[in-house]
Amino acid sequence: MIETIKKEPQAKIAVGLFIFLSLFWIILQTDVFEGQSLFNHSYAKFFGSIYGIMALLGGIWGIVIAQKWGGIKSVMGRSILMFSLGLFAQEFGQVTLSYIDYALNIQGAYPSIGDIGFFGSIPLYIYGIFLLAKASGVRIGLKSYESKIQAVLIPIVALAVGYFLFLQGYEFDWTNPIKIFLDFGYPLGQAIYISIAFLAFLLSRNILGGIMRDKIFFILFALFIQFLSDYTFLYQSSKGTWSVGGVNDYMYLVAYFFMTLGLLQLKAVLEKLKNK
Repeated sequence: MIETIKKEPQAKIAVGLFIFLSLFWIILQTDVFEGQSLFNHSYAKFFGSIYGIMALLGGIWGIVIAQKWGGIKSVMGRSILMFSLGLFAQEFGQVTLSYIDYALNIQGAYPSIGDIGFFGSIPLYIYGIFLLAKASGVRIGLKSYESKIQAVLIPIVALAVGYFLFLQGYEFDWTNPIKIFLDFGYPLGQAIYISIAFLAFLLSRNILGGIMRDKIFFILFALFIQFLSDYTFLYQSSKGTWSVGGVNDYMYLVAYFFMTLGLLQLKAVLEKLKNK
């Protein structure tokens, strides 16, 4: 990772942007400007509207990297493209929520048109991590007893966490079927891509000399933070405690940052393979 940051100017930009936005967010958590918390200040809305630039840059760089891998003609190229489109989908959701916040003064609208992007990233990430595992030489099959155990336990654990954090005591409001679909669709879809990513990480130890293992870990970590971010949003939204510029927004920033670094590391892998 450090090597990628030293060699790749895009990685340096991503790190610099992350540090800047992190410092901005930390300032937002302090009581300044006449002693009023900036959670109620326009700067909090401003942060909520701009931190998605990390996802935007990651998506743009990802498309460039995908082309270097052969674009849609190669499995790795398609995988990187899926992750890039997933970042674009997330940015669409962020921009839409910011518009609703500024135009209608509604914070964290849910469900909203922004969920087209947020939820739309799930199938993109599922397909992307599946292709990444395939391109890495990992066969995610269920032939071995150990693989069967892992394939069952991982999604169960993910769904159990979601249940105890959000769905325990869930009350069905059939007047809002879209919300019910999203409430259950988010954890189910994310359990799928977390499971595939974790299996790919476990099975990549001896593939290509282990060169892909830490790269898959970065993607896995980004997906896990995305998973926690969405759960936090659903939980805070259900309790009426979500606020723009809060900890949930920062969690999304971290997810976008690590996904961006993960894609940039896949560029470094290509250069290593070419040199060999």
